[in-house]
Amino acid sequence: MDSKYYLLSIQRHYSDCWKSRPTEHKWTKGPVHELPPGFEVLRFSPTKSRNMWTYATCGMSMPTDGERLEIHIFSHEKHNFLIELLTIIAHYHRRSAALGLGHTVNFGQGWWPDSACGYGLFSLPYLDGPSLEWLDLKGAMTRFLWLIPITKDEVEYKKQNGLDALEEQFDHAQFNYLDPHRKSVV
Repeated sequence: MDSKYYLLSIQRHYSDCWKSRPTEHKWTKGPVHELPPGFEVLRFSPTKSRNMWTYATCGMSMPTDGERLEIHIFSHEKHNFLIELLTIIAHYHRRSAALGLGHTVNFGQGWWPDSACGYGLFSLPYLDGPSLEWLDLKGAMTRFLWLIPITKDEVEYKKQNGLDALEEQFDHAQFNYLDPHRKSVV
């Protein structure tokens, strides 16, 4: 499969699911030359049906990868740090350790200034369901996961009790995934 076709298919998949067209962004600092050609972060503006900003990778995976993965994160405000963050995570995924469902990453700083959410959890795309989670291109599947900002205590809770237990705590607390200043649910 041609990589240009693959990247266009990823972008179209997001657009079809979220009923919106993105703007394309490339982070230019650091070892971005080590990412696949064409890698970018897509930013989707809020719409009537989705009152949040959405940032999504496009090209974190390539058609030749055994397991293909793309990720997205939601935000209550437009924030260029999220373009940098997703670029860094894509680089880590491609050059250091393959990431997937249930994994966590350290952001190296708060999601927003003064935010205790300095980590990210790779979760199922619960807000969008299976229509977003999988893209089938001629039998080759690409998975789309939600990167949820979480606290250090929530990372430790997941390590001790598992992903399902942490997600149950999210449900029980009815946590606001858009609030960068939310308290830990554990």
